[in-house]
Amino acid sequence: MTSNAKIVLRKKQNKQGLYPLAIRITKNRRSTYHYLGHYIDLKYWNEKDIRVKKSHPNAANLNNLLVKKLSEANKTLMNLQAEKQDISANRIKDKLYKGSNGSTFFEIAKAFLDELEANKKLARFYSDKVRVNHVLNFSKSNQLSFQEIDEKFLRNFKTHLKTKHGLSERSIVNNLVVIRTIYNRAIKLGIVDRKLYPFGSGGIQIKFPESQKSGLNKNELIALERVEGLTENEIHARNIWLFSFYLAGIRVADVLKIRWSDISDNRLNYRMNKNSKLLSLKIPEKALPILEHYSIHKQDDNDFIFPEMKMINIQSSQDVFRKINAATTMLNKYLARVAEKAKINKKVTMHIARHSFGTISEDKIPIKMLQKLYRHSSITTTINYQANFMHKDADEALENVINF
Repeated sequence: MTSNAKIVLRKKQNKQGLYPLAIRITKNRRSTYHYLGHYIDLKYWNEKDIRVKKSHPNAANLNNLLVKKLSEANKTLMNLQAEKQDISANRIKDKLYKGSNGSTFFEIAKAFLDELEANKKLARFYSDKVRVNHVLNFSKSNQLSFQEIDEKFLRNFKTHLKTKHGLSERSIVNNLVVIRTIYNRAIKLGIVDRKLYPFGSGGIQIKFPESQKSGLNKNELIALERVEGLTENEIHARNIWLFSFYLAGIRVADVLKIRWSDISDNRLNYRMNKNSKLLSLKIPEKALPILEHYSIHKQDDNDFIFPEMKMINIQSSQDVFRKINAATTMLNKYLARVAEKAKINKKVTMHIARHSFGTISEDKIPIKMLQKLYRHSSITTTINYQANFMHKDADEALENVINF
């Protein structure tokens, strides 16, 4: 008996009232189904022509997918018939789709996210997980194939992020970067042909929009240092902010994890959490009173300098990540109050300590030295932190030209 494959719309609706598209494999009048992961409203199905009606917003892509999947199924069936393999419909299905695990976008995405989590890159793990979910919500299918991710799909996805989620251009680019990363993995695994690559020349080009790194100026920093009438929590928040600033804008995640043992011979030696690079800095005179303020609570050399990490399971990367996030939120809350009392109109957060150091550095240190202090791999990243100085340079040049 010959076997056959056919595209069908199964009459088993999901919770949203939509019906699944599937490949029906029949042998000896017994059938089994392989679901394609796409669901449509019954009104969009053309039973006679066995295709999705043109009125469906994604009709062209779905019909192309159906033709492709049916062609693949029929090709395998013909090969089995040529080999005279008399097997059941279920065995035929197994042969048709075995080894397909890991071939969809979301299966490769899961492996990518699992790797980030295993390597304890939790900040990126949580942010990229949200971005992968954006793709899932847009595609409305967990069986999204890489062949479906073409230039049209990506352009519609960008519009979706902007109109439905209100994301900024930078956030939209970050979403595209995650898709590109996962797509490149699929190419390396042989899941999709590089000829279908939707990015780069002739496709979607990813360009990061210019961003302004806004830090505090000299007068604002002096006001922050000298402001009085602060509560204990506000003093603590300012101490951590200033400690970060005095040491070239160390990220808050690194500041909170500094132990007394990291300081020796009046130097701070630590490994940056973001890129695991080592850094050794002399403790500036201005930072010494801050260390002295917390030294009375020192239990031993292995103790943390600042109190946020003292009562935590440091072996659990998840606990550490959650604690740092919670601490940063609380510190930013008190920093806003400090800024108000210091009559600073800018938004003061832990992160702008880094930008402030870049702003104040201006022409005091070469850009290469700032790159070294920041441990940036690319100098173009560092340049953004000296934006104010570069504007000043351009402003002076402009004045020199027009003042004749």
